[in-house]
Amino acid sequence: MKKIVLVAAMALSTCILAQEMVTKPVQSYQTAQYNAKKKAFVDALLAKMTLDEKIGQLNLPSAGDFTTGQAQNSDIGKKIENGLVGGLFNIKGAEKIRAVQKVAVEKSRLKIPLIFGMDVIHGYETNFPIPLGLAASWDMNLIQQSAKVAAREASSDGISWTFSPMTDISREPRWGRISEGSGEDPYLGSEIAKHMVYGYQGKDLSLSNTIMACVKHFALYGAGEGGMDYNTVDMSRVRMFNEYFPPYKAAVDAGVGTVMASFNEVEGIPATGNRWLQTEILREKWGFNGFVVSDYTGINEMIDHGMGDLQQVSALSLKAGIDMDMVGEGFLKTLKKSLEEGKVTQAEIDQAAKRVLEAKYDLGLFEDPYRYGDVKLAAKEVSSLENRNIARNTAAQSMVLLKNENNVLPLKKSGTVAVIGPLVNNSLNMAGTWSVGAKHANAISLMKGLQDNFGKEVKFISAKGANIDYSEKLESIYAAHGKLTDRDNRPKEVILKEALDVANKADVIVLAIGESAEMSGESSSRSEITIPQSQVDLLNELKKTGKPIAMVLFTGRPLALTNVKDLPEVILNVWFAGTEAGNAISDVLFGKINPSGKLPVTFPRSLGQVPIYYNHKNTGRPLSAEKTAKCEYDRFRANYMDECNTPLYPFGYGLSYTNFTYSDMSVSNTNPKGNQSIQASVTVKNSGNYDGAEVVQLYIRDMVGSITRPVKELKGFEKVFLKKGENKKITFTITPEDLKFYNNALKYDWEEGEFDVMIGTNSADVQHTKIYWSK
Repeated sequence: MKKIVLVAAMALSTCILAQEMVTKPVQSYQTAQYNAKKKAFVDALLAKMTLDEKIGQLNLPSAGDFTTGQAQNSDIGKKIENGLVGGLFNIKGAEKIRAVQKVAVEKSRLKIPLIFGMDVIHGYETNFPIPLGLAASWDMNLIQQSAKVAAREASSDGISWTFSPMTDISREPRWGRISEGSGEDPYLGSEIAKHMVYGYQGKDLSLSNTIMACVKHFALYGAGEGGMDYNTVDMSRVRMFNEYFPPYKAAVDAGVGTVMASFNEVEGIPATGNRWLQTEILREKWGFNGFVVSDYTGINEMIDHGMGDLQQVSALSLKAGIDMDMVGEGFLKTLKKSLEEGKVTQAEIDQAAKRVLEAKYDLGLFEDPYRYGDVKLAAKEVSSLENRNIARNTAAQSMVLLKNENNVLPLKKSGTVAVIGPLVNNSLNMAGTWSVGAKHANAISLMKGLQDNFGKEVKFISAKGANIDYSEKLESIYAAHGKLTDRDNRPKEVILKEALDVANKADVIVLAIGESAEMSGESSSRSEITIPQSQVDLLNELKKTGKPIAMVLFTGRPLALTNVKDLPEVILNVWFAGTEAGNAISDVLFGKINPSGKLPVTFPRSLGQVPIYYNHKNTGRPLSAEKTAKCEYDRFRANYMDECNTPLYPFGYGLSYTNFTYSDMSVSNTNPKGNQSIQASVTVKNSGNYDGAEVVQLYIRDMVGSITRPVKELKGFEKVFLKKGENKKITFTITPEDLKFYNNALKYDWEEGEFDVMIGTNSADVQHTKIYWSK
């Protein structure tokens, strides 16, 4: 019997909160009768509106955090009163939002309500793991539930629109916003995209505990050259459709209400002014019928792209299919003139305004403009114990155990533990990037989590040991958005000595190192993707103590860990785990929860390998499997002289405190025909000593195609919980739909031939069965 065995360590029971089954919410309100009523209402309202009021609906300024008294007296307040604002974002709090809405519905001529948006990216005040961390859970129940909790909290506090999910595929770890997406794979990214939409929007957008989602950034934002944010993107349409478009389309198919354009250019035209993207693909090919919003000043930024002055780029955007202008006010300032000069049409302005009004109708704002935001409800809902418990469990499930030598984890609930590192006591950094609504002081730091949960049984002693970076200048850049790094300006030798003294008094070291929260995220590109040298030096010195080291890795991106991976016994990747970070990390370290996360993105050995991703294509001179496995160089083959071809940790990788043994794979039919379906099965056994969860992964390779095909593609996965000694047969049903791809003519179909079916525990550790599928 062939076995695939995960590296084992001491095992434990996994405690998983009860969750709702993942289901696609039925959009029950979108009946023919409903749509007819909506059309009649919106058409009648449009007929009453002046040109200025129509253009006003297309204007989305950022309000900042208004005080209640500013609602009417500020510049934005006066524009609202004059019907020149369609929505606002960055206001927080039910009372403040109600005051602004009151101006719109009581002071403006037509009393059209505003829509209020916010970047509710991975939770509102209760923050869940960063999206890359959520993706590492491979658990659609938890992911959908996280969006549902975020919607409940945000809506109770007045928010009805979120700029999430971000579905940009990225194979570029230098890009900071990789932290905000779901990784490198279109299949996994698509599954996550649709379940985030389901969680936010539910079955009825007009319910006061749901919010409208916005898929972003359309399109290709994650493929910027050099990993630099906002940078140029250039790729073939075949690659767009097969590798980058699927998650956006999945969100559209799931009923997402809005779409946000990306900053980058596509085929030489900025996405914000790209009609092929925003109209021909999004609306005509995919059938999207919501509204499209620019990103922050995205229209204005086309001036620097070289597309013309503000009037020109504003007209270009409207004609491309942009309906709402975020912050830039190009529409507000220029569309009237462009209409007079024949550069845009009345029909184009009317269409954009109609789409915005239809979204407000779907949200129920015309029926009750105050339905979102209830001070008393918000007091009960926001940061409730129930929500924090869900976030705590989700955070624990997202953590990826990369290494666990000598069964160091789970830690013993006795003795002395030294907790060392620059992130040990820093609650401000636990939520990670894009945690706009969070109250960071309420987050649980690692040290607090350890003390609160295990302080009666274990003696915890701590020291900082090092700053995030030796460079004070860099560390000041990292400390953005109020997420201070608590820099210690004493001599580094003094800081290090304190840590060594503490380490020498302990039985084991928990070392919290990596990135700080804002070292990833928007405008946080890094030219190097290693742990800063200050922290590497700390690790090297602690290694000399001879004490076992459990490294708790904080990161918002894949890091090149080759220079440190052999030093600690344990590497536990905790991403940025959110509000309950300290509690969740403690749960995993001490075995209350068995880690089950799997990497949603490849970790390279070195920067020189980037981009590196599992679903690559072969060259005409691939390195042999034998030499690849041995990391041997072969001249005139596709390989490096000074580096292996393989990643440090492959896509789908993650260990457990228990063992999982795979039986031989069976396939029900190795010669299927036409529209038949087949089943590929494997029996997985928990052969360790404790309960745990495993993510069983299905990959397929199309061996010969009319265009070159990837060496493997994820086509299914199942996360299964098994008690110790338990086994379960996992069966994947494969149909011709799983074989389809876009060919050189952009026709979506499958081709008969030989396929390699693979099942395994990660993308590199799989077993194979060949089949031949004929038409």
